[in-house]
Amino acid sequence: MSNSTQSKDDQAPARKGYSPKKQVPTPKRKEASQQLRRPLSAPQTRKEAYKQLRERERRRRQRERAGLVKNPEDRYIRPQDLGPARALARDYVDSRRTVSEFFLYFSLVIIALLFLPFQDVQLFVTYAVWPMMIITMVVEGFFTARRVKKLIAEHYPKETENVRGAGMYAVMRQMQIRRLRLPKPRVGVGDDFLAKHRR
Repeated sequence: MSNSTQSKDDQAPARKGYSPKKQVPTPKRKEASQQLRRPLSAPQTRKEAYKQLRERERRRRQRERAGLVKNPEDRYIRPQDLGPARALARDYVDSRRTVSEFFLYFSLVIIALLFLPFQDVQLFVTYAVWPMMIITMVVEGFFTARRVKKLIAEHYPKETENVRGAGMYAVMRQMQIRRLRLPKPRVGVGDDFLAKHRR
């Protein structure tokens, strides 16, 4: 009889508002907060620590990318294009017209001239036109790199890690044809490129 009564009690639904007794005591607020602050998985080896570091860097780049991307065509932006310092370098280059951006066109013209059956033309192109173009590009690149580094130091002093390669980054963009530059230029030639970077 007692067994049947016990089985009925087990099968009977719990009354409303009833909660069974806990097997462990409820943790205090201080203990619970410490549990929340504890890292989910501490790295046990150097390989795991490096993997977690790469994951944190990947998430950081994603956040920067989300803050930088404005247009749909810029969603394929490269990691080296991220950050306000690189955006300033691009805006500075895109707001100016330089000889270096016509480098590809000039190279094609020089190659075509070298195929002409005129030795005087070939010598003139080889020893005058080509060296002059290279010297012009080097001079333009020098002043562009120096100006970009100075602007980044003024407007983004905390971006010291990006200043180191920003000069060469600007020079390489300056040598590209404007229509083929990626990310696409967001300022026109002659525009106030600092308008987007003033605080």
